[in-house]
Amino acid sequence: MNNLSTTFAGLTLRNPFIVSSSGLTDTAPKCLILEEAGAGAVVLKSIFEEQIMQEHDHWYNPDNAEGDDYLSTYLRAHSLSEHIGLIEEAKRLCSIPIIASINCTTATEWVQYAGIVEQAGADALELNIMEVQTEMDYKYGDYERKHIEILEQVRRYVHLPVIVKLGMNLTNPVALINQLYANGAAAVVMFNRPYRPDIQIENVHFHAGEMWTRPSDICDALRWVGICSARIPNLGYAVSGGVHDGWAVVKSLLAGASAVEVCTTLFWNGPHRIEVMKEQMMQWMEEHGYENIGQFKGRMNLNASEGSALYERTQFMKYFSGHSPRMRPLSHT
Repeated sequence: MNNLSTTFAGLTLRNPFIVSSSGLTDTAPKCLILEEAGAGAVVLKSIFEEQIMQEHDHWYNPDNAEGDDYLSTYLRAHSLSEHIGLIEEAKRLCSIPIIASINCTTATEWVQYAGIVEQAGADALELNIMEVQTEMDYKYGDYERKHIEILEQVRRYVHLPVIVKLGMNLTNPVALINQLYANGAAAVVMFNRPYRPDIQIENVHFHAGEMWTRPSDICDALRWVGICSARIPNLGYAVSGGVHDGWAVVKSLLAGASAVEVCTTLFWNGPHRIEVMKEQMMQWMEEHGYENIGQFKGRMNLNASEGSALYERTQFMKYFSGHSPRMRPLSHT
């Protein structure tokens, strides 16, 4: 029998399957269903300070300043109370680790939200920091420094493991992750999936772009987990985005991850998909003679014989030099 247990962010997981923050994890009964389906841990639906602020703006009355102060206080307290209840109920129902997730827009709220999450009993905290940088007077490196500053502030006030979920809009993930590790991060998740706008050309208006991941999306995370797990080996890594089957989990672990975050494939196929993915993973382990994850984790990271040449390659010269394009002759009319 294969042993699928792993350690991520100081947490012992029965397997590397973490259900990512989403509508799949926005109630405690859903989390219990995921546990019964085989999940190793769940990340609860994020609490967004921005969402609370938008709700406030919806009800804002400029002619009633006193009422506005009350509204702000009420909405914040109500949203936090609901999230505390979610954490407490999930901890009561589930035996697998419960990871909370927060996204804030102001410096003080990161600390306050983190403290509330810890008091509610979450096993770990995931910081969802990703932003799009568009300022004309932006100073290079400010976005990366913001990650470090938020982590520093949070780590001063909480003692539970802190995980940083990174976006892909980074100049040098290795340098940032090294600083996150130095400032107390227990793990990083690579990568967060941003909202992507699209344009509907029939009626000429904006709408949401593709929200689901595709299997090929995993390649970016494999590259950077493969590089970073070799350069900063004592940090925990999870691959997120494009993990649709058990083979993708195997790839992630070979690159150096300790866990994966799954979402899209569970929306498409249901919670039972976890068991299918586990069976695929165990089949591969049996075929290759592995009894536990530690025996092959990181085997294909940057330290592998061809790792440096391939992980750090950006151009397709070698690939396309041996592949002639197939082109149809132009038709003349």
